[in-house]
Amino acid sequence: MSDELKIKMYSFTVDCTDPHELAKFYAALLKWEVLSIDEDYACVYAPGTNQGAYPGITFQRNPAYQPPVWPEKPEAQQQMAHLDFAVNDLEKAVEYAVHCGATIAEEQFSDTWRVMLDPAGHPFCLCQMKAVIESAHFALL
Repeated sequence: MSDELKIKMYSFTVDCTDPHELAKFYAALLKWEVLSIDEDYACVYAPGTNQGAYPGITFQRNPAYQPPVWPEKPEAQQQMAHLDFAVNDLEKAVEYAVHCGATIAEEQFSDTWRVMLDPAGHPFCLCQMKAVIESAHFALL
């Protein structure tokens, strides 16, 4: 057995008031699988990978969660991180995200990506990156 330190990305964890509902949203958006861990945690992961084989997104219950204000405003809850998703067709991806339950943020700053808000108010971006999506090195499709 090796004593070499190993650190691997397991999950990006998102606070929310209802982890199972938010997991359902992201599973629909990404066409991924949902794992219900317990009443306070749920996870989404790429299909066919067995949960944990690739990094996933975990949702944890935080009863005090307050949605961030975007764009940021002084004295308001700030976003701490956001997720970016590469897409091959930006307009179709926006339409699909809205169908899944997202909303389009009122303020936009680019023609090559759209800031969206998930049902819990977290910002995420859909980024026009056809070359990345079509790359043989892009694993999580």
